[in-house]
Amino acid sequence: MNFKFSIFFLSLFITANSLAQKSSDDVLFTVDDEPVSATEFVRVYNKNLDLVKDESQKDVDTYLQLFINYKLKIKEAKRLGLDTIPTYKREFLGYKKQLSKNYMSDSNVTEALIKEAYDRMAYDIKAKHVLVRIDENEKDTLNVYNQLIDLRKRVLSEGFEKVKSEVHDGETVFAEDLGYFSAFKMVYPFENAAFSTKVGEISMPFRTRFGYHIVIVEDKRPTLGEVTVEHIMIMNNQKDSLVNPEVRINEIYKKINQGENFESLAKQFSEDKSSSDKGGLLTPFTGGQLSSQEFEKVAFSLKEKGEISKPFKSNYGWHIIKLISKEGLQPIEKIKNEVENRVKRDSRSSLINDALASKLKKQYDVKDNEKALIYFESILTPSYFSRGWIVPSNVEANKELFKVGSKTVLYSDFANHLAAVQKAYFEKQMAFSDIIRKEYKSYQEAVILAYHEENLEFVNEDFAQILKEYRDGLLLFDLMEKEVWSAAINDSIGLKTYFEKNASTYVWNTRVDVVIATAAKQKDIEKVKALMNKDKSDEDISQELNSDKIQKVIFTKGLMETSNQSLPIDLELKEGVSKIYNYNDAFHVILINSIKPASNKTFDEAKGKATSDYQGFIEENWLNTLNNRYKVIVNEDVLTKVKSQIKN
Repeated sequence: MNFKFSIFFLSLFITANSLAQKSSDDVLFTVDDEPVSATEFVRVYNKNLDLVKDESQKDVDTYLQLFINYKLKIKEAKRLGLDTIPTYKREFLGYKKQLSKNYMSDSNVTEALIKEAYDRMAYDIKAKHVLVRIDENEKDTLNVYNQLIDLRKRVLSEGFEKVKSEVHDGETVFAEDLGYFSAFKMVYPFENAAFSTKVGEISMPFRTRFGYHIVIVEDKRPTLGEVTVEHIMIMNNQKDSLVNPEVRINEIYKKINQGENFESLAKQFSEDKSSSDKGGLLTPFTGGQLSSQEFEKVAFSLKEKGEISKPFKSNYGWHIIKLISKEGLQPIEKIKNEVENRVKRDSRSSLINDALASKLKKQYDVKDNEKALIYFESILTPSYFSRGWIVPSNVEANKELFKVGSKTVLYSDFANHLAAVQKAYFEKQMAFSDIIRKEYKSYQEAVILAYHEENLEFVNEDFAQILKEYRDGLLLFDLMEKEVWSAAINDSIGLKTYFEKNASTYVWNTRVDVVIATAAKQKDIEKVKALMNKDKSDEDISQELNSDKIQKVIFTKGLMETSNQSLPIDLELKEGVSKIYNYNDAFHVILINSIKPASNKTFDEAKGKATSDYQGFIEENWLNTLNNRYKVIVNEDVLTKVKSQIKN
C-alpha cells in the first residue's frame, strides 16, 4: 500500500472496512435520499473498535457522526466530479488490478503450497549441483539426461571436486557449491529435488528451465529462526561535528567491558530514539527481514543469551548488540500471509494459475477447438523460426476459436498472438504442432484468467466490497487534498492569521544548554565535577581521565528541553556545575551554560504544528458547509436497534 493510502487510513480509519450492503438492509440514515444501511454501519463500527484510541469515539452516537461526515465527503467528491478525472480513473484501475491478484488463485492448491513452503522454511539445505544447460523448449533431451547419469556416477566414484575441475566451463556445464539455502531461494523444481534428496545422497537428473541438474545434498540444519536483541547506535551523520561516531561507540564499549549496565548506556547514549528509552530493545526479527545485512549477520552470530558484540558499522551508523533471545521459525498462524505472498511471487505460482484456469474453464464452460489447432498448424511456415512470419491475409479471421462467458475469442486474436510470440522460437527446431498446442494452452489460460479478473466485481462479493473501499478511499484522499490539506498549505495569509490568534498554544518548554558528564563510579564523577569547577573543558577532562584501555567518563552536550531523557527529572535549574545525580544506573554531573525559560515559539518555529492545526480548523468549517448542503435524516428507530445490537 502506498503513501496515499497510508495517510488515508491513519487519518480516516472509519473507511477501512466500509462495505457495500444489500438494499434490503434497514436504512440507518440517508444523505439527500441516498440510503446507508444499518448493517454497513455496524460492521464498520465493530471492525474498527480496536483501532479507536479515543474512548469518546467508541460511543455509538459519536461514531455515527464520524461515519455521516465520511459519507458527506464522498457525496461532495462525486458532486465535484473527482471520480471522472482521468488521473483518478487510472489510479483506481491500478489499485483494482493490484487488489485482484489476491483473488486470482485456487484456494486448495494455494493452501497446499503454503504448507509445503512453511515446512521447508524450517530447514536450510547445504548442497552442490552439476548443471548441463539446454533450451527449455527442447524436447529431444535423452543425450543430456544420459550425460547427467554419467556425471552422477563420476561424482559418486571420484568426488565432486575432481569432476568440477574437469567439466565446469561456465557456459554449457556448471558445477557449483551453492552453500546453505531454504525455501524460495531456488527455482521450484530445484527446491523440490533438493528437499527430496537425503543428506549424503545425489539426486537423479531433473529438469528446470535452465537445463538438467543433479544435486548433491551435504547437510540439512534447522533454520536460524527469530532473534531478539538490544542495541546501542551512534549515527554516521552527527549534528555535533566534534563527535566522532567510531570513537564514541568504542568509548561506550569500554564502559560495557568495565561492567556498566548495557540498558542504562543505551538509554543515555543510543541515538536510535525508537529503542533507546527501552534500553535499546528491538522488535524480534528473522533473517532477511531487516534492510541491514551487517546488522543481521552480527545479531545471528551471537549464541549465548546476554552475549554482547564488538562495535561494528552498518549503513546507518555504529552499533553494539546484546542478544536477548533466539527462537525458531514462527508458528504458521503468525506468518501465513507472508508465506502466501512469497508463494504467489515464486515460480510455483504457475501451479496455482494452472489450477485456477482449469477450474474456471469448467465454470465458464470453455470448449476446446481441435479443428482450429489443425488449421493453425497449416498456416505456420519455416519463417516463424527467423521472426519473419506474418499473419496470412486470407486467415479465417472471424471464425470463433472459443468462448469465455460473454467474450468470444476469434481466430484473428490467436493468429496475432502467434505473431507476437514468435521471437521466443527464434532459431529453434520444433514441430509446428508442438508450438500450436503449447501456445494455445497458455493463450487460452491467459484469456480465461483475464476475463475472470475483469468480472471479479460481479462474481465475488468480498472483492466487490473491498473494491468499494478503494474507490471511496481514493476519492476521499483527493477531496481532502483539494479542500483541506493543500488549502491550508497554500493559504499563507490565513495560516499566519490563525497562528497569531492562537499564538499562546505554541510554546517552548524550558530548555538548557548543557554538558553532561556520565561515569559508572562515583569517585570518577566527583573528579569530573572538581575539574569542571576549575573551568576545565570536556575535552581536557576526557583526555585526563580516559585512556585507550579505560573509559571513565563520556560527555554529551546540546540544547535540551528539561524533559529530555538524558537529564534527571529533579534537575536544579541553575547555571554552573550541578550536584552529582544518580539515574539510569550511572552517576552524572551537568554543566548548565545557560537556561532558556519557557517562551512563545516564532511563526517559523511553530509552522509545522500550526499548519496541522489550521487544516483541522478548515476541515471543521468545511464539514459545517457540507451539513448545510446535504440533507441528512437519521432513522431513530433503526438507530435504537443498532445500539441494542452493538451492546449485546
